[in-house]
Amino acid sequence: MFADVSAEPSKQVTAAFQANIDGGSRGNPGPAAYGVVIRDPRGEVVARLKKYIGQNTNNVAEYFGLIAALDYAHTHGVRALRVESDSELLVKQMRGLYKVKSEDLKPLFERIKKMAAALESFRIDHVYREQNREADALVNQALDETGRSSTGAPPAKENTIRLVGRCRGGRLELAEPLHFPDGTEVEILLRVKK
Repeated sequence: MFADVSAEPSKQVTAAFQANIDGGSRGNPGPAAYGVVIRDPRGEVVARLKKYIGQNTNNVAEYFGLIAALDYAHTHGVRALRVESDSELLVKQMRGLYKVKSEDLKPLFERIKKMAAALESFRIDHVYREQNREADALVNQALDETGRSSTGAPPAKENTIRLVGRCRGGRLELAEPLHFPDGTEVEILLRVKK
């Protein structure tokens, strides 16, 4: 289906950018991320993309990696894209050799079809994991950074405090007053007992 979607042979062929994509999860499902390395037609790396995508399966992460590569192509005026992935499932689904049975993957597959059809040329090929090391390293970096702040610092030490309270007149009244320094970030989880 997407092995090679090219313009008519009589037209000049546009030099293709190459994207190596990978996705992974720690647990399946588990914390998931994708990594993408994009090279221009001369083979120079022009972008390294990585993103944590929450709790997902490794297959969803692979699909998000392909979407990220296609999104990069569209936003940067790339008209021809050759993608390499070490996910045999993703490649065979994109080529129409395997059906997309997963309800989680179907909308992603449809989105990718539309994005790929908008390019002059799109091709996706399977490569072995050893040939996809850079993208795999980005996946692991994104997963390792999970839980870090936007500055890259590790999260602040958390203290758990058990609070007891009662609702009266639609308001929660705590049994003991709380005092925190200004700027303290607080997350409140409520368990209702009847």
